Amino acid sequence: MTTFKIGDVELTSRFFLGTAGYPSPEVLQQAIAASGAQVVTVGLKRQLAGGAGTSDFYRIIRASGARLLPNTAGCRSAHEAVNLARMARELFDTNWIKLEVVGDEYTLQPDPWELVDAARTLAAEGFEVFPYCTDDLITCQRLLDAGCRILMPWGAPIGSGQGLVNPYALRTLRARLPDVPLVVDAGIGSPADAVQAMELGYDAVLLNSAVAQAHEPVTMARAFGMAIEAGRLGFEAGIISKQDMATATTPVTGRPFIL
Repeated sequence: MTTFKIGDVELTSRFFLGTAGYPSPEVLQQAIAASGAQVVTVGLKRQLAGGAGTSDFYRIIRASGARLLPNTAGCRSAHEAVNLARMARELFDTNWIKLEVVGDEYTLQPDPWELVDAARTLAAEGFEVFPYCTDDLITCQRLLDAGCRILMPWGAPIGSGQGLVNPYALRTLRARLPDVPLVVDAGIGSPADAVQAMELGYDAVLLNSAVAQAHEPVTMARAFGMAIEAGRLGFEAGIISKQDMATATTPVTGRPFIL
Protein backbone atom coordinates (compact mmCIF):
# COMPACT_ATOMS: atom_id res chain seq x y z
CA MET A 1 0.00 0.00 0.00
CA THR A 2 1.43 3.39 -1.01
CA THR A 3 2.09 6.09 1.56
CA PHE A 4 1.35 9.79 1.42
CA LYS A 5 2.43 12.68 3.58
CA ILE A 6 0.30 14.97 5.73
CA GLY A 7 2.48 17.58 7.36
CA ASP A 8 5.53 15.64 8.48
CA VAL A 9 3.67 12.35 8.97
CA GLU A 10 3.47 9.49 6.48
CA LEU A 11 0.19 7.59 6.30
CA THR A 12 -1.14 4.69 4.29
CA SER A 13 -4.87 5.23 4.87
CA ARG A 14 -6.54 8.20 3.18
CA PHE A 15 -9.63 7.89 5.38
CA PHE A 16 -9.97 10.40 8.25
CA LEU A 17 -12.84 9.38 10.53
CA GLY A 18 -14.91 11.51 12.89
CA THR A 19 -15.89 10.10 16.28
CA ALA A 20 -19.18 11.84 17.18
CA GLY A 21 -22.63 10.34 17.40
CA TYR A 22 -21.93 6.60 17.47
CA PRO A 23 -24.49 4.32 19.17
CA SER A 24 -21.92 3.13 21.71
CA PRO A 25 -18.17 3.22 22.46
CA GLU A 26 -17.95 -0.38 21.30
CA VAL A 27 -19.43 0.47 17.90
CA LEU A 28 -17.00 3.38 17.57
CA GLN A 29 -14.09 1.08 18.35
CA GLN A 30 -15.23 -1.47 15.78
CA ALA A 31 -15.86 1.23 13.17
CA ILE A 32 -12.33 2.63 13.51
CA ALA A 33 -10.90 -0.85 13.08
CA ALA A 34 -13.12 -1.62 10.07
CA SER A 35 -12.33 1.68 8.38
CA GLY A 36 -8.57 1.30 8.49
CA ALA A 37 -8.39 5.00 9.36
CA GLN A 38 -5.11 6.20 10.84
CA VAL A 39 -6.43 9.65 11.78
CA VAL A 40 -9.53 10.28 13.90
CA THR A 41 -10.98 13.65 14.84
CA VAL A 42 -12.49 14.68 18.14
CA GLY A 43 -14.33 17.83 19.16
CA LEU A 44 -12.67 19.11 22.30
CA LYS A 45 -15.73 21.08 23.43
CA ARG A 46 -17.94 18.01 23.10
CA GLN A 47 -15.55 15.80 25.03
CA LEU A 48 -15.01 18.29 27.84
CA ALA A 49 -18.78 18.39 28.26
CA GLY A 50 -18.95 14.58 28.23
CA GLY A 51 -18.04 14.13 31.86
CA ALA A 52 -17.30 10.63 33.11
CA GLY A 53 -17.43 8.97 29.70
CA THR A 54 -14.53 11.02 28.41
CA SER A 55 -11.78 8.77 29.78
CA ASP A 56 -13.36 5.72 28.12
CA PHE A 57 -13.44 7.60 24.84
CA TYR A 58 -9.72 8.38 24.89
CA ARG A 59 -8.93 4.83 25.92
CA ILE A 60 -10.66 3.65 22.73
CA ILE A 61 -8.73 6.13 20.58
CA ARG A 62 -5.39 5.14 22.10
CA ALA A 63 -6.16 1.44 21.70
CA SER A 64 -6.99 1.94 18.01
CA GLY A 65 -3.49 3.19 17.27
CA ALA A 66 -4.94 6.06 15.22
CA ARG A 67 -3.49 9.54 15.36
CA LEU A 68 -5.72 12.07 17.12
CA LEU A 69 -6.73 15.26 15.31
CA PRO A 70 -8.46 17.54 17.86
CA ASN A 71 -10.82 20.13 16.41
CA THR A 72 -12.24 23.47 17.44
CA ALA A 73 -15.83 22.67 16.43
CA GLY A 74 -18.33 25.06 17.96
CA CYS A 75 -16.04 28.09 18.04
CA ARG A 76 -17.43 31.37 16.72
CA SER A 77 -14.33 33.57 16.75
CA ALA A 78 -10.62 33.39 16.09
CA HIS A 79 -9.92 34.20 19.73
CA GLU A 80 -12.05 31.30 20.98
CA ALA A 81 -10.58 28.85 18.46
CA VAL A 82 -6.99 29.81 19.29
CA ASN A 83 -7.55 29.34 23.01
CA LEU A 84 -9.18 25.93 22.45
CA ALA A 85 -6.34 24.85 20.16
CA ARG A 86 -3.79 25.74 22.83
CA MET A 87 -5.75 23.69 25.35
CA ALA A 88 -5.86 20.73 22.95
CA ARG A 89 -2.09 20.84 22.51
CA GLU A 90 -1.59 20.69 26.26
CA LEU A 91 -4.12 17.89 26.79
CA PHE A 92 -3.15 15.63 23.90
CA ASP A 93 0.51 16.51 23.37
CA THR A 94 0.00 17.16 19.65
CA ASN A 95 0.54 20.19 17.46
CA TRP A 96 -2.14 18.99 15.03
CA ILE A 97 -5.38 20.96 15.10
CA LYS A 98 -8.41 20.89 12.85
CA LEU A 99 -9.39 24.55 12.84
CA GLU A 100 -13.10 25.33 12.67
CA VAL A 101 -14.63 28.78 13.10
CA VAL A 102 -18.36 28.88 12.37
CA GLY A 103 -19.71 31.92 10.54
CA ASP A 104 -23.31 30.93 9.86
CA GLU A 105 -25.61 29.01 12.18
CA TYR A 106 -27.79 27.51 9.44
CA THR A 107 -25.11 26.10 7.11
CA LEU A 108 -22.30 26.02 9.70
CA GLN A 109 -20.22 27.62 6.96
CA PRO A 110 -16.79 28.75 8.13
CA ASP A 111 -16.12 32.44 8.65
CA PRO A 112 -13.20 33.09 6.24
CA TRP A 113 -11.88 36.19 8.02
CA GLU A 114 -11.87 34.67 11.48
CA LEU A 115 -10.50 31.41 10.07
CA VAL A 116 -7.52 33.09 8.39
CA ASP A 117 -6.87 35.19 11.50
CA ALA A 118 -6.83 32.12 13.75
CA ALA A 119 -4.73 30.12 11.27
CA ARG A 120 -2.08 32.84 11.15
CA THR A 121 -1.78 32.92 14.94
CA LEU A 122 -1.65 29.14 15.34
CA ALA A 123 0.80 28.56 12.49
CA ALA A 124 3.13 31.14 14.07
CA GLU A 125 2.93 29.16 17.33
CA GLY A 126 4.04 25.95 15.65
CA PHE A 127 0.70 24.24 15.09
CA GLU A 128 0.05 22.04 12.06
CA VAL A 129 -3.23 23.66 11.11
CA PHE A 130 -5.89 21.70 9.22
CA PRO A 131 -8.39 24.45 8.36
CA TYR A 132 -11.97 23.47 7.60
CA CYS A 133 -12.91 25.87 4.83
CA THR A 134 -15.22 26.26 1.86
CA ASP A 135 -14.17 25.48 -1.70
CA ASP A 136 -13.39 29.15 -2.42
CA LEU A 137 -10.00 29.39 -4.11
CA ILE A 138 -9.08 32.82 -2.75
CA THR A 139 -9.87 31.86 0.84
CA CYS A 140 -7.71 28.77 0.39
CA GLN A 141 -4.84 30.86 -0.96
CA ARG A 142 -5.10 33.22 2.01
CA LEU A 143 -4.95 30.25 4.39
CA LEU A 144 -1.77 29.06 2.69
CA ASP A 145 -0.33 32.57 2.99
CA ALA A 146 -1.19 32.44 6.71
CA GLY A 147 1.03 29.37 7.16
CA CYS A 148 -1.28 26.40 6.56
CA ARG A 149 0.25 23.47 4.69
CA ILE A 150 -2.97 21.44 4.42
CA LEU A 151 -6.49 22.47 3.41
CA MET A 152 -9.82 20.82 4.19
CA PRO A 153 -12.48 22.22 1.82
CA TRP A 154 -16.04 21.09 2.28
CA GLY A 155 -17.96 18.93 -0.16
CA ALA A 156 -21.23 20.25 1.28
CA PRO A 157 -22.43 21.62 4.64
CA ILE A 158 -21.54 19.48 7.66
CA GLY A 159 -23.82 16.48 8.16
CA SER A 160 -25.94 17.28 5.09
CA GLY A 161 -25.05 14.13 3.15
CA GLN A 162 -25.33 16.06 -0.11
CA GLY A 163 -22.02 14.84 -1.48
CA LEU A 164 -19.93 17.12 -3.68
CA VAL A 165 -22.28 19.99 -4.50
CA ASN A 166 -19.70 21.93 -6.53
CA PRO A 167 -17.31 19.55 -8.29
CA TYR A 168 -16.13 22.39 -10.52
CA ALA A 169 -14.81 24.38 -7.54
CA LEU A 170 -13.11 21.29 -6.12
CA ARG A 171 -11.51 20.50 -9.48
CA THR A 172 -10.30 24.09 -9.67
CA LEU A 173 -8.72 23.87 -6.23
CA ARG A 174 -6.93 20.67 -7.19
CA ALA A 175 -5.67 22.17 -10.45
CA ARG A 176 -4.56 25.49 -8.95
CA LEU A 177 -2.98 23.97 -5.83
CA PRO A 178 -1.33 20.81 -7.21
CA ASP A 179 1.25 20.40 -4.44
CA VAL A 180 -0.98 21.12 -1.43
CA PRO A 181 -2.50 18.19 0.49
CA LEU A 182 -6.27 18.56 0.09
CA VAL A 183 -8.81 16.67 2.21
CA VAL A 184 -12.51 16.80 1.38
CA ASP A 185 -14.23 17.42 4.69
CA ALA A 186 -17.99 17.46 5.36
CA GLY A 187 -21.10 16.67 3.38
CA ILE A 188 -20.09 13.20 2.20
CA GLY A 189 -23.19 11.00 2.22
CA SER A 190 -22.28 7.73 0.52
CA PRO A 191 -19.25 5.74 -0.58
CA ALA A 192 -19.94 6.96 -4.13
CA ASP A 193 -19.30 10.53 -2.95
CA ALA A 194 -15.97 9.45 -1.51
CA VAL A 195 -15.00 7.77 -4.78
CA GLN A 196 -15.83 10.99 -6.65
CA ALA A 197 -13.65 13.05 -4.33
CA MET A 198 -10.71 10.70 -4.70
CA GLU A 199 -11.10 10.52 -8.49
CA LEU A 200 -10.71 14.31 -8.54
CA GLY A 201 -7.23 13.80 -7.14
CA TYR A 202 -7.89 14.70 -3.53
CA ASP A 203 -5.49 13.26 -1.00
CA ALA A 204 -7.98 12.08 1.61
CA VAL A 205 -11.58 12.26 2.80
CA LEU A 206 -12.85 13.12 6.27
CA LEU A 207 -16.37 12.15 7.28
CA ASN A 208 -18.39 11.34 10.37
CA SER A 209 -22.19 11.34 10.06
CA ALA A 210 -22.36 9.01 7.07
CA VAL A 211 -20.79 6.26 9.18
CA ALA A 212 -22.04 7.10 12.68
CA GLN A 213 -25.68 7.45 11.57
CA ALA A 214 -25.78 4.41 9.29
CA HIS A 215 -27.94 1.43 10.28
CA GLU A 216 -24.72 -0.61 10.38
CA PRO A 217 -21.89 1.83 11.20
CA VAL A 218 -19.16 -0.83 11.20
CA THR A 219 -20.18 -2.14 7.79
CA MET A 220 -20.42 1.41 6.44
CA ALA A 221 -16.97 2.24 7.78
CA ARG A 222 -15.56 -0.70 5.87
CA ALA A 223 -17.48 0.35 2.73
CA PHE A 224 -16.02 3.84 2.88
CA GLY A 225 -12.53 2.50 3.44
CA MET A 226 -12.82 0.39 0.29
CA ALA A 227 -14.39 3.25 -1.70
CA ILE A 228 -11.64 5.70 -0.80
CA GLU A 229 -8.96 3.22 -1.79
CA ALA A 230 -10.75 2.40 -5.06
CA GLY A 231 -11.22 6.05 -5.95
CA ARG A 232 -7.55 6.81 -5.36
CA LEU A 233 -6.44 3.81 -7.41
CA GLY A 234 -8.71 4.94 -10.22
CA PHE A 235 -7.18 8.41 -10.16
CA GLU A 236 -3.66 7.04 -10.18
CA ALA A 237 -4.44 4.58 -12.99
CA GLY A 238 -5.90 7.32 -15.19
CA ILE A 239 -9.62 7.58 -15.90
CA ILE A 240 -10.63 7.85 -19.56
CA SER A 241 -12.09 11.15 -20.75
CA LYS A 242 -15.83 11.44 -21.27
CA GLN A 243 -17.02 12.11 -24.82
CA ASP A 244 -20.31 12.51 -26.65
CA MET A 245 -19.68 9.96 -29.41
CA ALA A 246 -19.33 6.21 -29.21
CA THR A 247 -15.94 4.62 -29.73
CA ALA A 248 -15.81 0.92 -30.56
CA THR A 249 -13.64 -1.04 -28.18
CA THR A 250 -12.94 -3.52 -30.97
CA PRO A 251 -12.66 -1.64 -34.31
CA VAL A 252 -13.72 -4.04 -37.07
CA THR A 253 -14.17 -1.90 -40.18
CA GLY A 254 -11.94 -3.30 -42.88
CA ARG A 255 -10.19 -5.67 -40.49
CA PRO A 256 -10.96 -9.39 -40.50
CA PHE A 257 -10.89 -11.18 -37.17
CA ILE A 258 -11.62 -14.69 -35.91
CA LEU A 259 -14.29 -15.43 -33.31
